[in-house]
Amino acid sequence: MAKIKIEDLKKIKEKVQTETSLREGHRRVKVTVHMGTCGIASGAKEVMDTLMDEIAVSGTSDVAVTTSGCMGLCSREPLVTVEIVGQEPIKYEYINPNKMRQIFKRHILQGEIQTPFVLARGTETVK
Repeated sequence: MAKIKIEDLKKIKEKVQTETSLREGHRRVKVTVHMGTCGIASGAKEVMDTLMDEIAVSGTSDVAVTTSGCMGLCSREPLVTVEIVGQEPIKYEYINPNKMRQIFKRHILQGEIQTPFVLARGTETVK
């Protein structure tokens, strides 16, 4: 078995801290990629990878990324929810990597909701 070097451990630590920081803390934007089995089968993993790449390339640090399971809308997967502080949440449907890039650049960075991809606005409440 190969020995792990200190440099390797530092690289692993840095990578984990970067990935964890995107999931924690209070940020201006929270993006949820719905990754139940149906979402993953429909391409949610590729959507998530694209989102993470866009965040890295842009250098933005105010976007938190989370995942969730199935919402029960399997026929509309992949689904992504964007929550910007002070605004109603937007749920996007049928998302692919190209649509995710557009949502990131136009909605998340510029505040322009991408209406053609919107499934729902606002939150659900249970009484």
